Amino acid sequence: MKEPLTTAPKHGFRSFHNFPICQDLNSLQADFAILGVPYGFAYTIDEVSNDQTNAPTHIRQFCERALRGLDRWDFDIGGTLLDDQPVRVVDCGDILGDLRDPTVHSRRTEEAVRRILAAGAIPIILGGDHSIPIPVFRAYEGRGPITLVQVDAHIDWRDHINGVREGLSSPIRRASEMDHFTSIFQIGLRAAGSARGEEVRAAMEWGATLIPDVELQEVGMNAVLERIPDGGQYYLTVDADGLDPTIMPAVAGPAPGGVTYTQIRSLIHGLVRKGRVVGMDIVEITPRKDINGISAITAGRLIVNLIGKAVRAGYFRK
Repeated sequence: MKEPLTTAPKHGFRSFHNFPICQDLNSLQADFAILGVPYGFAYTIDEVSNDQTNAPTHIRQFCERALRGLDRWDFDIGGTLLDDQPVRVVDCGDILGDLRDPTVHSRRTEEAVRRILAAGAIPIILGGDHSIPIPVFRAYEGRGPITLVQVDAHIDWRDHINGVREGLSSPIRRASEMDHFTSIFQIGLRAAGSARGEEVRAAMEWGATLIPDVELQEVGMNAVLERIPDGGQYYLTVDADGLDPTIMPAVAGPAPGGVTYTQIRSLIHGLVRKGRVVGMDIVEITPRKDINGISAITAGRLIVNLIGKAVRAGYFRK
């Protein structure tokens, strides 16, 4: 008997928007699979179980404000979420953590996403800090070529911190080492993070396209979308601090500026039109810093826009 990979959502077992809970990933039947990944690789003992581990629950708790009901008209997507189509959305719960060994929950995350992909579903990952996409990225092995699109204030190209190579400052560096990611676009970069000159040079030498926030605000998101090749597969990783803090205040490293809701909505819609979005994550939300749940609501809106537009683009027509 294989070990369990996930546990049901916390606090009354409420799933994302009350979609069915499915923890048996071996018999998964879904088009979209919500998966919480609370735990990553910590740099210090204080980060092992920080408040970001509560973010998957926090996002689920506010999902009703992101979408009042499946029967409600949504003006961002031009109708009801599923558009009366037989699209299957499930919530797979949260990856089980291991207090003694973070490689265990990393391995469980990779295995869970591999099973979701094998079932033909699109994973939507709720983090957790920005280390949690690394095992998610590994699960796409053999499914390339994939264009990685990152929304973030920071480039996340550190090779290691305190000897930890899979921490929150390293996901894009690790992705660059995977053959299935053939291009990388990093959008909304601003202020100063953990990157030094050597990390910026490494990103540019690899061929990553760096789009600082000052450039984004000058040219607009549609101009950025024109630089991303058409007809591809796209994975979207969203660090909450990449967004404007007026819509995403609950972050550990806030900075003025950032991607607005209108801009990220355009990004999601544009990627869906261009080709196929094969996965998405939203990470780095710190619930205790949230204001009226707006960060969780914004996260929920990103998910709604992806699902709603993918349905309308015919992703699931038989």
